[in-house]
Amino acid sequence: MAGDKEIREKLAKLEALFARGATAGERAAAGAARDRLQAKLAFELEADDEPETEMQYSLPDVWSVRIFVALCRKHGIHPYRYPRQRRTTVMVRVRQSRFERTVAGEFRMLHRELTAYFNETVEHLIADAMRSDGDDETLEHNQLPG
Repeated sequence: MAGDKEIREKLAKLEALFARGATAGERAAAGAARDRLQAKLAFELEADDEPETEMQYSLPDVWSVRIFVALCRKHGIHPYRYPRQRRTTVMVRVRQSRFERTVAGEFRMLHRELTAYFNETVEHLIADAMRSDGDDETLEHNQLPG
């Protein structure tokens, strides 16, 4: 595997840098990079054991779909959709444990950020443009006239 050989070469260079690092900062940086490469190497070796499975993700909105698809493509995964599936459904064929650690974890973090941003924007618009708080917790419970 070419990637495996390349990672091993980088690890050897980082080991040498770590051994001769002049300052504590250089040693720490080389050690951190070495640890990341060792984790990546272990991850690639582990990934060879697990078969790929088809997974379906039903996302809440088009913004989530766009982030999810972008992350999949960033990590070299081809997202797809079958005919007549909803626009918020995305299919992927992946090694599940690897996907959960990379794309799904990053997606959850970005989705939380996006949701928080949208909430702040909506609250700001309601407060400034409508001069209201829009709080639905304070609605009165009146019965309909009848």
